[in-house]
Amino acid sequence: MKYQAITVSELNSYIKEKIVSDEILANVLVKGEVSNFKNHYTGHLYFTLKDEKSLIKCIMFKSYTEKLEFMPKDGMKVMVFGSVSVFERDGIYQIYVKAMQEDGMGSLYKKYEELKEKLEKEGLFDISNKKNIPIVPKVIGVLTSQTGAVIRDIINVSTRRNPNVNIKLLPVPVQGEGAAEKIAKGIEIMNEKQLADVIIIARGGGSIEDLWPFNEECVARAIYKSNLPIISAVGHETDFTISDFVADLRAPTPSAAAELAVPDIFELKNTISVYQNRFRILLKRKIELMRLRYEKCMQSRTFKRPMQKINDNLLKVDSYVKIMENIIEKTMYTFKNQFIGVTTKLDSLSPLKTLTRGYCLVETNNRIIKKAIELKQNEEVKLRFTDGERKAKII
Repeated sequence: MKYQAITVSELNSYIKEKIVSDEILANVLVKGEVSNFKNHYTGHLYFTLKDEKSLIKCIMFKSYTEKLEFMPKDGMKVMVFGSVSVFERDGIYQIYVKAMQEDGMGSLYKKYEELKEKLEKEGLFDISNKKNIPIVPKVIGVLTSQTGAVIRDIINVSTRRNPNVNIKLLPVPVQGEGAAEKIAKGIEIMNEKQLADVIIIARGGGSIEDLWPFNEECVARAIYKSNLPIISAVGHETDFTISDFVADLRAPTPSAAAELAVPDIFELKNTISVYQNRFRILLKRKIELMRLRYEKCMQSRTFKRPMQKINDNLLKVDSYVKIMENIIEKTMYTFKNQFIGVTTKLDSLSPLKTLTRGYCLVETNNRIIKKAIELKQNEEVKLRFTDGERKAKII
């Protein structure tokens, strides 16, 4: 029997015709769990629909997505209605989805939400617990697979930005059973031995199953306990894991993590140069300003005739002294006249003044006698005259 060879395109076209002509495949209602979901910038949705044993690729064009009342996510259980056809170029068959509705939440996605809620309540996501990333780290610690594009991207980006940076790779499995425990152990080793200034935990994109080690509680707690700052770069920009929320900084991709961890040394040098020029210009302006102020001060009267101010103040002091002397003299003259007036008045009222006219004071026991009845016979008294005193006896 002789066979005639056909092209790949002819074979794919033949298979497509067979599938398209099948009435059952033209309208199918399939339920399963969403995985590897991508919302394309064109508005089309690409994802995989799976169950415990199998999976099938799906596409939903923008004209149908506009009628959706929800946005699918990895781990979500859905029912899709559409037709099965072949994409001839790649030789793959897939469901072209026309409608979709939720059919519950997948088990992994449910575990993800439960752990996220638990850790958030414990404060593992709090911004106040986030550590600052060093401005110019010398050593970058990387926890990822030893082979693959992730470590190559990190090395390429880091060394391009700073050729002197030192990258230390601690290889760990990034998917599969036991990966989470080894990632957590790697973080502990990095901290115990102080192997780096900052740690990057990274892996490429994948389904929720592929990224699951980074959703494990042991990894989250290891990140939280780390004394070294950690950047999480797991999956693509649309992928979010528990590690991203606990880490000190989240990067959308491993390459972006390298950019965040390693500053561009050439930009830093250029920035320093710009600041140096600014400071140099400012310093020149400051010196010029100080020179002008100095010259102005030296031209001032104070510096040209330093004693002028002192002499002026001395003259002021002399004038104030003269004024005070005049005030004192006037005050003394006033007080003197007042004193003379008061003295004259007192003198005119003094009993001694009366004695000059021939009178005398009779005293006994330092008491002035005003009436005769106050004296007794043979009592001694003292007679005070204007020129002295004499003793007498009452007969």
